[in-house]
Amino acid sequence: MFDFTEEELNRYSRHILLKDVGVEGQEKIREAKVLVVGAGGLGAPVSLYLAAAGVGTIGIIDGDVVDLSNLQRQVIHFTKDVDVPKVLSAKEKMLAINPNVKVNAIQDLLMANNALDIIKDYDFIVDGTDNFPVKFLINDACVMAGKPFSHGGILRFEGQTFTHVPGSACYRCVFGAPPPPNLVPTCSQAGVLGAIAGMLGTIQAAETLKYITGVGELLTDKLLTFNAKTMDFRKISTHRNHKCKLCGDNPTITELIDYEQTACDLHK
Repeated sequence: MFDFTEEELNRYSRHILLKDVGVEGQEKIREAKVLVVGAGGLGAPVSLYLAAAGVGTIGIIDGDVVDLSNLQRQVIHFTKDVDVPKVLSAKEKMLAINPNVKVNAIQDLLMANNALDIIKDYDFIVDGTDNFPVKFLINDACVMAGKPFSHGGILRFEGQTFTHVPGSACYRCVFGAPPPPNLVPTCSQAGVLGAIAGMLGTIQAAETLKYITGVGELLTDKLLTFNAKTMDFRKISTHRNHKCKLCGDNPTITELIDYEQTACDLHK
């Protein structure tokens, strides 16, 4: 029995009009719980669109505060928010878009000693970070806990993303292990076109909503890459690696690891 108010039916009318979504799909969205890791370049559009869509519970975790250099791409934060904790700034904008959603603002860093406890109450995890140690931590925690997640990464004019569900290729199946120190430039060293974060973040938001509603085909066992200079998009087929140290036939990684930071921090 659906109990949407007249205000909610009007708010979500464009979803409800979609034959593949309808009232049933919107109910699934309202009941869903999604965790966004990182309130920066990728987390900003993801969080805004999930709130606008009516995802019932949205957790957002980030230990950083808003910096002036963030505003070029982290569109959930405004000039007045400089020096404000990112999760509090993000929560304010999400509730301003949709007061019907619940936002859990977690002002902390995702670490090996808290990751499993933080993700356990969520149905889907979104990787909105920009550093390899946390990307591998998110992957490992989700695989261990059997949680689906969306990976996203941006640098300069390029972006990449894929979606993992239990049994599909994980981040380690594709990339193995974090790169050695100084091999990959940081965002502060190499730069990033601000709009790239929006392009990729909205794709991640769409993948999240597709997972929740069961609509369409997810980017599982596929790595989607794009170059905004040429607007070339490419899908690269991947597969679960039976020799993967995490999800393979004989896993050797059985505990979460805090790797040394070797790339971009959360100043995405």
